[in-house]
Amino acid sequence: MQLSLALASLAAVVSRLPQVSAHGGVLSYKFGSATYQGFVPYNTPVGQSSIQREWDTYNPITDPTDPSLSCNINGATLAEQLSATVAAGTQVTAYWNAWPHTIGPVMVYMAACPSGCTNADTSTLEFFKIDQAGLISGDLVTGLWGMGELVQNNNSWTSTIPASLAPGEYMIRHELLAIHTSDQPQFYPECAQLILTGSGTSTPSSSYLVTFPGAYSASDPGVTIDIYSNENETNYTIPGPAVWSG
Repeated sequence: MQLSLALASLAAVVSRLPQVSAHGGVLSYKFGSATYQGFVPYNTPVGQSSIQREWDTYNPITDPTDPSLSCNINGATLAEQLSATVAAGTQVTAYWNAWPHTIGPVMVYMAACPSGCTNADTSTLEFFKIDQAGLISGDLVTGLWGMGELVQNNNSWTSTIPASLAPGEYMIRHELLAIHTSDQPQFYPECAQLILTGSGTSTPSSSYLVTFPGAYSASDPGVTIDIYSNENETNYTIPGPAVWSG
């Protein structure tokens, strides 16, 4: 009986391992030469201190209208929430866990926090896109995607914060959209808080601003695409607004 129970427990644990290893999120950030550890999922938020908002699971969000799409589940402010002080024009690198998916776009957004980011409800923030990469070369099934480039670069993605962006408090949001399955999209969003410095005066116009949820819909061709029914296609439309470069 004890052996049977032990085997059953082991089977239950093993059955969960592929799900965890197949998905993931941002584990740390680098702004210029400064490195910041991210939130540690599957652990209690009590006692954790990070620039990153809380995220509780490696699993994807599969509904583009999910209330948690802004900063993942549950996106809450930590009791010991930090913000990184960063100069406009700085490079930011997000380091993901060992990532198996290579088909889909990489997108990076920012949003101003008019009343400060620590108390901000991220679903009400207006985000603008500062970087993206979709299908870089080849066809939908065998080509090089932004996510494939991320995997090749040690599961990391580097972007540059627009140098002309006005100073203030901002949320930065990294997102992967895995489209390797034909039944549903897989969104992986992560957010971290910044205090931006510099002498910039630019801000994006309303045409660049979106909310999450709200930026995507199930009818967007870049969200609902079945790559295996269009395997010879060499074009892909990245969802969301155009990139604002300053």
